[in-house]
Amino acid sequence: MNSRDRVLTAFAHEEPDRVPAWCGASPDFWEKAKRLLKVDDEGLRLQLGDDFRRVFARYIGPQPQFQPGATYATPFGVQRTGIGYGQPLSHPLAGAGLAEIHAYRWPDPDWMDVSDIRAEAESYGGEYAILGGDWSPFWHDLIDLLGMENMYLKMYDEPHLIDAILTHIVDYYAAVSRNIFAASADAIDIFFIGNDFGSQRGPLLSESLFRRFLLPHLARLIDLGHAYHLKVMMHCCGGFVELVPAMIEVGLDGLHAVQPCCRGMDLRQLKACFGEEIVFNGAIDSHHVLIKGTPETVREKTREVLEIMMPGGGYIAGASHDAILEETPLQNVLAMFDAIREFGNY
Repeated sequence: MNSRDRVLTAFAHEEPDRVPAWCGASPDFWEKAKRLLKVDDEGLRLQLGDDFRRVFARYIGPQPQFQPGATYATPFGVQRTGIGYGQPLSHPLAGAGLAEIHAYRWPDPDWMDVSDIRAEAESYGGEYAILGGDWSPFWHDLIDLLGMENMYLKMYDEPHLIDAILTHIVDYYAAVSRNIFAASADAIDIFFIGNDFGSQRGPLLSESLFRRFLLPHLARLIDLGHAYHLKVMMHCCGGFVELVPAMIEVGLDGLHAVQPCCRGMDLRQLKACFGEEIVFNGAIDSHHVLIKGTPETVREKTREVLEIMMPGGGYIAGASHDAILEETPLQNVLAMFDAIREFGNY
């Protein structure tokens, strides 16, 4: 099997030749690994055995005018500062009424250039599983635009405002991904999106609020991917086991990155309860194992995770966080991928 066949077999909940492998890493870790191993981007992916490749649209819209201290701006005009994407400096719709929400300067989907995506995806020659589509973090954008506490209050006091903002946000993301898929869906395998609905202690909102406000918009994106015959996988950090049945109900095909150290995310229970209905991607503890462990403990813990998650297919092996952090020892990451190759054969 090549990588693409291996991944799609796992998504069919069948056993491929070996468990597929996934590597998501922060830019800082990625640059460190390339420097220490003396390889380029593709050389690093090959050395790790990553079965995936990802293609992106390019932003060609107007450049933001940054306020003092800002280091990043979201498509929705929220400026942020700090490490990585940072924290928002303001919440532009915190006090907005319905008319102001509709009049807000929402981004134009044509600001994302999709013209190079097909050629990039096809350059891999059908060897790898191709991830595409817009990341679509609509939950995070909602929080940015309103502020978190304010958002929760409005869910009870002014739910129509939440509905209006989410509709505008997801209209934009759906249009961008529709443009991507119209140009290149037959060269893409998986629509990959991301929203962190969980914390270390459990979901960031109740199942009832999740179903009321967020699930319909998640379903819109899933339906869009399925309309183009793509699998749909969502990155979701934290503990959110209470929300998994609703995600399965609306047709989500895969969940990434499965953090076993969070409340409710027991791997044996997840596999037993949902393993035949949804693909799990990740589950090898980034925090306590990859960062704090040794190559020997990483090897053993990886083997334990594989024994739980591999049977019957429906599992992709990798770290329990989308972005392996720079402080993670390279030797531990290499040990994880070596162990996936050693113990991951069916």
